[in-house]
Amino acid sequence: MNKSVVTNLIAAIAVLAGYLLSSPILLTVGLFALSGAITNWLAIHMLFEKVPGLYGSGVVPSRFEEFKEGISHLMMKQFFTEENIERFLSQQGSAEKHIDLAPVIEKLDLSPAFDALVSTISQSSFGGMLAMFGGTEAIQPLREPFIDKMKASLSDISQSDQFYELLKAELEQSDVIDDMRVKIEEIVSQRLNELTPQLVKEIVQDMIKKHLGWLVVWGGIFGGLIGLAAALLQG
Repeated sequence: MNKSVVTNLIAAIAVLAGYLLSSPILLTVGLFALSGAITNWLAIHMLFEKVPGLYGSGVVPSRFEEFKEGISHLMMKQFFTEENIERFLSQQGSAEKHIDLAPVIEKLDLSPAFDALVSTISQSSFGGMLAMFGGTEAIQPLREPFIDKMKASLSDISQSDQFYELLKAELEQSDVIDDMRVKIEEIVSQRLNELTPQLVKEIVQDMIKKHLGWLVVWGGIFGGLIGLAAALLQG
């Protein structure tokens, strides 16, 4: 059972028991504990829900645009700064930290390269000879071996130090970094625009419920202790 519900239930039972048993101390402890727990529970609830008549409630949905702008500002000003991008690129200089382009190369469609090769051969002086052996259809079985060989060669080239030095030199140019930051900002903005107030509410609510639930528990405990102190002082 939810610890907030348990805390409120225990406090309510203390109030009821104090009333039925005519125990002022137990009644006071229960009332103070219940008020502390309910107050903290209401504060958590007001983060996500608009409560009529309570100014400042529903802060997450009402400040949704500011929430998105804050995330965007944090991403671009703290993580994707020009200095951080340059630092990342400089760390790629050593052979141990080379960027692995093999997954990208593996996804490349190199069929157009094979088609261009076939077209070049058919239009060359070898075209007539090729026609004698069935034309371009005769070399179609070479498509897959050609593509596999090309990908393997590209992977080998991309792992060479010379290639990385050239890539690094190009990426470290200021206009390239600026263009990279613009594209990153566009991606971040696009992703943030896909968020809705309800989705943000669910994400944040699920994330902090486990932690903020203890506010209700401690509100009930401290409320009960204050109630006990007040009852003893009155006695």
